[in-house]
Amino acid sequence: MSVNFQINGKAVSANAETDTPLLWVIRDELGLTGTKFGCGAALCGACTVHVDGKPVRSCQTPLSTISGKKVATVESLSKDNSHPLQAAWIKHDVPQCGYCQSGQLMSAAALLATNKNPSDSDIDKAMSGNICRCGTYPRIKAAIKDAASTMRKA
Repeated sequence: MSVNFQINGKAVSANAETDTPLLWVIRDELGLTGTKFGCGAALCGACTVHVDGKPVRSCQTPLSTISGKKVATVESLSKDNSHPLQAAWIKHDVPQCGYCQSGQLMSAAALLATNKNPSDSDIDKAMSGNICRCGTYPRIKAAIKDAASTMRKA
């Protein structure tokens, strides 16, 4: 069956079973490999993408639920690391192994889309579903605050 939606601003038609997780359509059918498979149970956050502006775990989001919707992956932020979050991630040396980072960035982007001046508590709440096995949480928080500051000045 064919499901039509937008991904990163481009109209696409995915030809997969409607119960196929969005993650596999993004990676295998559309070739966007920035979104990662982590746990497969929506617990780690590595597969986080935005559907109509809201962060979702693509490993547990059936293709049938995104018909006609707008999906954004980490590739939508920028191609040259110019997005304030990407720049802050680099400035604060956030990635260690890097595996969780696309999900971390997408959760942070969802937060900053609605809150340009998040408190520590706001950041903790927004990022609580994203696990970083390397433990770079202090750097993630610092980068989010830095990016928020940059975005407020823009």
